[in-house]
Amino acid sequence: QVQVVESGGGLVQAGGSLRLSCAASGLTFKSYTMGWFRQAPGKEREFVAAINWSGGSTDYADSVKGQGRFTISTDSAKNTVYLQMNSLKPEDTAVYYCAVAISSLVRPSRYDYWGQGTQVTVSS
Repeated sequence: QVQVVESGGGLVQAGGSLRLSCAASGLTFKSYTMGWFRQAPGKEREFVAAINWSGGSTDYADSVKGQGRFTISTDSAKNTVYLQMNSLKPEDTAVYYCAVAISSLVRPSRYDYWGQGTQVTVSS
């Protein structure tokens, strides 16, 4: 059974940094993509970043790509994906979700497994 668990959220001032972690267990597939999504109050869930586990390709939303604000990376030994978030803005406040897609594409059509989410709050 696949389990996806996020951690690392919290309260930070604007301009600060946080690193989110996502540990996935039970993955027996040869190729998959892990992604981060976020949902702010009253808004729809949106894509943030993704990384293909086998090829290492990455993909970012335009809102976080500028100036390298967010970086997605992996630790294969720990089967963990990280989201390093720098220069945080109040509009980055949201619940951040980690998800796994059984796909070789860095932009899969759907994600198959989801975590429970971790709250990130950026104060102005």
